[in-house]
Amino acid sequence: MLDRRRLLMTAAAGAGLAASGTAFAAPRDADAELEALLQGWFDQDIEQSPETATNLGLDRGERAGLSSKLSDYSATAWRQNRAQATERWRVFRAFGGPDDLTEAGKVNHAIAAFRLETAAMGASFDYGSALGGGRMGPYVVNQLTGAYFTVPDFLDNQHRVEDRDGADAFLSRLSAFGPAVDAETQRIRADAVKGVLPPDFVIDLATGQLSALAGQPSAGMSMIRSLERKATALGLSGYGDRAARIVETEVKPALARQIEAFAALRPSAVHEAGVTRRLPDGEAFYAHALKVWTTTTLTADEIHAIGLEQVAEISAGIDTILKAQGMTRGTVGERIDALNKDPAQLYAETDEAKAQLIADLNRQVQALQPLLPRVFGRLPRSGVEVRRVPPAIEAGAPGGYYQGPPLDGSRPGAYYINLREAKNWPRFSLPTLTYHEASPGHHLQVALQRENTGLPQYRRANGFSAYNEGWALYAEAVAADDLDVYANDPLGRVGFLMSYLFRAVRLVVDTGMHAKGWSREQAVEYMAASGAKPIGAANSEINRYASMPGQACAYKIGHTVIARLRAEQAAKSGFDLRTFHDRVLANGSAPLAVLEQLIRA
Repeated sequence: MLDRRRLLMTAAAGAGLAASGTAFAAPRDADAELEALLQGWFDQDIEQSPETATNLGLDRGERAGLSSKLSDYSATAWRQNRAQATERWRVFRAFGGPDDLTEAGKVNHAIAAFRLETAAMGASFDYGSALGGGRMGPYVVNQLTGAYFTVPDFLDNQHRVEDRDGADAFLSRLSAFGPAVDAETQRIRADAVKGVLPPDFVIDLATGQLSALAGQPSAGMSMIRSLERKATALGLSGYGDRAARIVETEVKPALARQIEAFAALRPSAVHEAGVTRRLPDGEAFYAHALKVWTTTTLTADEIHAIGLEQVAEISAGIDTILKAQGMTRGTVGERIDALNKDPAQLYAETDEAKAQLIADLNRQVQALQPLLPRVFGRLPRSGVEVRRVPPAIEAGAPGGYYQGPPLDGSRPGAYYINLREAKNWPRFSLPTLTYHEASPGHHLQVALQRENTGLPQYRRANGFSAYNEGWALYAEAVAADDLDVYANDPLGRVGFLMSYLFRAVRLVVDTGMHAKGWSREQAVEYMAASGAKPIGAANSEINRYASMPGQACAYKIGHTVIARLRAEQAAKSGFDLRTFHDRVLANGSAPLAVLEQLIRA
């Protein structure tokens, strides 16, 4: 099992966190100085990422000009970001240790230290995106990453059209879409010269999605229809036509150039999925990716071993329930596969049935809400909606993902589910996905963090995957065990255990591909044979891990740490579950080692 001593706690990240709850009366100027430094960098980041400003609701007032811009996707901006990461780490180290800070200041210092140090380490890699953040990986564009993938969804679901200025800003951003695609095309070619090229199957997936987007009638694109609908409601006319012309004359030619670039590079691509043997400094890149995503110093071998152990343990639990239901023939994976294919468990592959699936999940979210006060002292004000992943990007998109509300709460949280093939979501597996993505998982945690005005703005806005995903996975067990949602639903409990099995399998296949020389097909076979996912979903998942090395390891590592902290606290007299949950959530997202220090204090 995961050894807590292996958690990352560098001198900068961990020094000075209190071992008790006693406040240290420190000079306030040290806290103020750190606050000014970190807030200044956050403000700079917002200026450099207009999309983040919109997502957080910060593109108003003095920052209103950001609402008409996209980020700079150019190689020049990428080099500047790398230099900036290196310089920030130098300045932060010059600030000194946390000794003169209050307890709150020490937490800010520890969290910032991890983020800044890993970003500076990532700056040493001369390809991809290694500074950290939500799209950290070796490839500028793949089936999950790139302007072609993110911008249409962003304009459709996050850009505000509340008046004529908002509609005009949409057109300005749409005009920046083509240049963003071209900038990334230049980086694709430059990285290829360095020997950094996605595997052939990733290129094929990305090219297929690029072609699907380019092949859509401009006026029929979801983002254009969204603009037209919102503008018409405001009494504004002609915006849909203007936007369609921009797509036709500016965006589609840029998409065609990116498709052409991938086509020219495709003959040079290989089928090997892993990065350690194939990319420049590949072993170091993967070790860095594991550090960024898990916020630990666990090695690939250690994570692989943890995965194998947990796969065996969880499979045994599933086996017991299936036997009790009379399902005794075949391996656990074979019995789960039969359950996955049971017509009674499947929604039809029609738009009507998929709309019904979304409606059913939204009802499930509402049904759980009254139960939450039993185990949480604080609940978010913001609501959450379940939505379908836009069909234009569902071929490469993950199975589900969450989009948090802005800091001002003006938009609800949203949980997106990929319905490319409804058969990938048998009914018994859906409740636990909803508890993971909505409440008590991502939405409860992220919305509480963004609503917590006691935290600095930069901490309300940011997060760490191991904490966020670890919490969401832990939250599935809160629903299953603490709220007993599967009391009369044994197959639902199988779905819950399958979710845990799936995340344990991820530890095995991610490290298998990137550190142990597994082929893509070997990873798919292992995932499908375990019963963690049907073969179609397993293919999509493995493609994802090939494109974003290490990210899939964040979930089960984070969950293991949070579950262990609960077990430690529950062994003490006077343990109260609501208090424990509120303590875990009180400081927002943090590296796992910092979370351990805070809870044990």
